Amino acid sequence: MKSANHIEDPDVILIGAGIMSSTLGAMLKEMDPEMTIQLYEMTEGFGQEASNGWHNAGTGHAGICELSYTPDYGADGEVEVSKAIEIFNQFEQSKQFWAHAVRTGMIKDAHEFINPVPHLSFVYGQEQVDFLRSRFKKMKAHHFYEAMTYTEDREEIKSLAPLLVEGRDDTPIAVTKMDRGTDVNYGVLAGKLIEWLGQQKGGGYATRQRVLDLTKDKGRWTVKVKDLESGRVFTNSAKFVFIGAGGGSLPLLQKAGIKESKGFGGFPIGGQWLVCDKPEIVEKHLAKVYGMSPGAAPTMAVPHLDTRIIDGKKSLLFGPYAAWTTKFLHVEGKITDLPGSIRTDNLASLIKVGLHNIPLVRYLIQQGTQSMKTRMGELLKFYPAANPDDWKLIDAGIRVQAIKKEDGDAGIVHFGTEVLTSEDRSISALLGASPGASVSTNIIVEVILRCFADKLKQPEIKERMKAMVPSFDEDLRKPEFADRQRTLSEDAFKALGCA
Repeated sequence: MKSANHIEDPDVILIGAGIMSSTLGAMLKEMDPEMTIQLYEMTEGFGQEASNGWHNAGTGHAGICELSYTPDYGADGEVEVSKAIEIFNQFEQSKQFWAHAVRTGMIKDAHEFINPVPHLSFVYGQEQVDFLRSRFKKMKAHHFYEAMTYTEDREEIKSLAPLLVEGRDDTPIAVTKMDRGTDVNYGVLAGKLIEWLGQQKGGGYATRQRVLDLTKDKGRWTVKVKDLESGRVFTNSAKFVFIGAGGGSLPLLQKAGIKESKGFGGFPIGGQWLVCDKPEIVEKHLAKVYGMSPGAAPTMAVPHLDTRIIDGKKSLLFGPYAAWTTKFLHVEGKITDLPGSIRTDNLASLIKVGLHNIPLVRYLIQQGTQSMKTRMGELLKFYPAANPDDWKLIDAGIRVQAIKKEDGDAGIVHFGTEVLTSEDRSISALLGASPGASVSTNIIVEVILRCFADKLKQPEIKERMKAMVPSFDEDLRKPEFADRQRTLSEDAFKALGCA
């Protein structure tokens, strides 16, 4: 797919057609209509890698149900919830931008990418119940979570999510719930934003275009591109380049050669889901239900039983099951991706990851080789009456976790999102994973604040930014913003059809 125009020597070149590049392209064009932007994507469509509907859980991560964001007790003896509050605040910005896009016609048919689905946290066993009760106490005290409910009553839990109770023994269980959760298809959302960009004067996109190299000369980046359909190799140049290529970002960042990338490595983690499409089971469950992390599992592998709505069809998804892989991409990846990313500056970090994360490596290998019976054993902890015949195994996306030197300690695996920007603010790249897609607007706002600060000094451009993301320069976590947060959130949900 190609837009009507290919933009030669644009202000901005975007690499990758996922949620990050699409968000940056749309926001920059809306902020400054005179800016010229060209996007290149390696696959045939938009959002085919990590943003694809089946390659992630589709959770609108707002720190509501994800117990991995609140793993520890604080000094007061209660569960520490500040990370969840931070993520909720960031997701508010995503809702605001998406709502603006719907109101202004950038996006049509919001239900094609976002639908209301309650978010539940679910635990079993007395130790986990005590944990969830403490977590609820701390979260309920913040205005973000004032609508959260908690129960240990089985009949009430059965009314909220019947599958959690069917066939269960008398082990203590508990649930927290918030109705204002969402299921999001980030691939569809990315596609809508990119198509809008391509319709604007000075905006263009092209798929099946592989970026081969990036070099800096005389204040501009020269991007070497191969058209995978024709085989033609050409170059284009831009003042600013954004690498939002998911697992493909690290190799491109290494080609750019900026000093900020030195020492960075990538640790790929594959994934799989169990999926059920049986209508009589699917209709019993309308929720995203997250549980506790099993031991050495990375945060992206915390088990959850989810309603998914993709292309208008509801399904149930359970997982993810992590797996060992050396590929950096699901669609276009190669087994040589990990070995090919090794450099003298990141070798020590990669070795240390192997030596100091042996339980994680063992966990990934075990997950990838386990039988269907073993996988069903995990599902039975959530849905005790589950029948293996009703579920199929599918591949999920690949996440490349950033590995870097930090505080003199090499080899730390970072579960989260890392944005690298050159000293001259001419190139940025995104590395990492969850909750990346959900907080994409917040991440992109930070890129704009860092790399386009001069533009935001212009009153009319700042006003356009405020129209897109009203809280971009406010902290809705503060008590004095409670009423404003409620109003902005309600307005966004209404615009998105989720109220």
